[in-house]
Amino acid sequence: MAILNILHYPDPRLRRVAQPVAQVDAAVRRLVVDMAETMYAAPGIGLAAIQVDVALRVVVMDLSEERNALKVFINPEILARDGVQVMEEGCLSVPGVYDEVERARHIRVRALDADGRPFELEAEGLLATCVQHEIDHLDGKVFVDYLSRLKQNRLRKKLEKQERLAM
Repeated sequence: MAILNILHYPDPRLRRVAQPVAQVDAAVRRLVVDMAETMYAAPGIGLAAIQVDVALRVVVMDLSEERNALKVFINPEILARDGVQVMEEGCLSVPGVYDEVERARHIRVRALDADGRPFELEAEGLLATCVQHEIDHLDGKVFVDYLSRLKQNRLRKKLEKQERLAM
């Protein structure tokens, strides 16, 4: 197991579109284990492979208090969405930043699990928000894209300054 480096916004690699996983093999299962360890250590509740500089359509997530209910989504696809909800979101790639984002309240998603078996899941509330947030990462989007242009510019400047000071 390994803790992977998480890319930080505005790193341009976060804008790449992840490629579908052709086959769930030992390398993909290893990636899932490493991503889960990275997410738990961060600590976070979701992580997309693109955030650790792997351009594959893989997401790990655990919304449980006990941190013992890992969900794995390989090649996730939203089949249906309805309703609207606004929730405060944060992101491991945008540390320390939280803001309200409007997303679908209820979704149906199809994916493969860590063993390559297909499944479908109905989700609402926090789970629906997290799935949409992580799939956005796979499509080259970051949650700050939903914020006003002014907030995005302020945030980018602030994070770029922090990055320069950290070097």
